[in-house]
Amino acid sequence: MHFLVFQHVAVEHPGIFRDFWKDAGVRWSAIELDEGEPIPKDLTAFDALIVMGGPMDVWQREENPWLTPEIAAIRDFVVDLGRPFLGVCLGHQLLAEALGGHVGPAMQPEVGPCPVTLNRHHGEDPLLHDLPSPLTTFQWHGAEVKTLPADAVVLAHTPLCAIQAFRWGPCAFGLQFHAEITDETVDVWGRIPAYRCSLETALGEGGSDRLAVETRVVLPELNKTARILNDRFLGVVQRSRSTALA
Repeated sequence: MHFLVFQHVAVEHPGIFRDFWKDAGVRWSAIELDEGEPIPKDLTAFDALIVMGGPMDVWQREENPWLTPEIAAIRDFVVDLGRPFLGVCLGHQLLAEALGGHVGPAMQPEVGPCPVTLNRHHGEDPLLHDLPSPLTTFQWHGAEVKTLPADAVVLAHTPLCAIQAFRWGPCAFGLQFHAEITDETVDVWGRIPAYRCSLETALGEGGSDRLAVETRVVLPELNKTARILNDRFLGVVQRSRSTALA
């Protein structure tokens, strides 16, 4: 398998998924869009597209002009090629925008460990089926999907965010939460001004120290969930490859 990964800031990489992909023999190519790296012209060379998070927002296209071709590439990969897609945080929002949904500022940022309620549709979902509800997740976002694309299915929610996960078609998934985090994530992301601001807005004074402690406690559970999600996504990709070759 060969994955294409869109990154929007160097520290928001696939995290623990890198270890899982190495174990599974998955090759992956990262495109650092914020550094001006071009999107490959031939997307058919890749079995799946993974789009990570970032400190910018979907609507900030004048400040980040590469967002426009990125959204077009996501639409081409998901709609025209029909290939597997996984979007995390900003990637989740970009998937919604690419398919005709709408993204806007959240009523309140969500930062840190957070229980997510899985919707009734999750039981039939290739990615989320049989996971516990509530599911412990890690959040760090100040924007959210406000309106789903047509034919999309909501898979999870929180009291503050109605669309925590969704699926479009058989193999395109968006996750508002960060399944990929490692023991370095909180410290490294806390140095990004935009993330620091949302952290302080959500958690108040001393929030950074509390966040580090709380995240350390649940990290083994988060990483276990990440392994399950990764294995299931690899299964989705394998089935997609088999169908294409049939």
